[in-house]
Amino acid sequence: MTTTLTQQPAASAAPKQAPAVGHSGSVEAGRLSTTATLAFVRTAAARAGSGLWKAAGIIAFLALWELGPTFLASPSTRVFLPPLHVVLEAWGKLFESGTIQGHLAASLTRSVTGFGAALVAGVTLGLLIAWYGRLNAVLNPLLELFRNTAALALLPVFTLLLGIGEESKISIVAYAAFFPVLLNTIAGVKTVDPLLIRAAKSLGLSSLSLFRKVILPSAVPTIFTGIRMAGTASILVLIAAEMVGRRPGSVT
Repeated sequence: MTTTLTQQPAASAAPKQAPAVGHSGSVEAGRLSTTATLAFVRTAAARAGSGLWKAAGIIAFLALWELGPTFLASPSTRVFLPPLHVVLEAWGKLFESGTIQGHLAASLTRSVTGFGAALVAGVTLGLLIAWYGRLNAVLNPLLELFRNTAALALLPVFTLLLGIGEESKISIVAYAAFFPVLLNTIAGVKTVDPLLIRAAKSLGLSSLSLFRKVILPSAVPTIFTGIRMAGTASILVLIAAEMVGRRPGSVT
């Protein structure tokens, strides 16, 4: 009888532990939610801080452009380096008169034409040079000669041979954009993982299928790196090329 009486409180006390487990689970879930929220807030704050630093650099540059010529430069210097508000006013007048649209169209046409020609020639020749060793041996001396020659150094030569018309400007842009595409295409093909090539050959792929399904997809990221570099070069070289001869798009 005594044993029965002593066991009843233990049996009745056992179910009281269940609410404690549920309470601890909710507390743990709350802690995880708080931790996730804090991590999100910290990440957002870090990104916002990085964006503010980048914006601060741009704002400082624009402020220096505005205040430097206004307070630090002599009147004669302001002719060549006017303050920012003067430049913006001139841009507004050009847009109102419709003059700037014609110049932008002419410059973009030259840049896109030269860039497109360099893209087609650079990718095609780069793939052939990287794939065929004999072609690489034949053309490599010429490529090493011309790729180390700056495009702007050859601007007088292009002007002398092709004149001051569209041909010389498009040609110098194509020359400047050609080598970044070519060299990155060659590098992209030559840096393909040899294990992928061996695996493809072991599966019986032909040379054309190997090139189309393995080599070219692996080389695409490096090729696009060269395309991005060529796009920048096509704009920068065009600015110098348009200084020669007074035509639409020229800065003279």
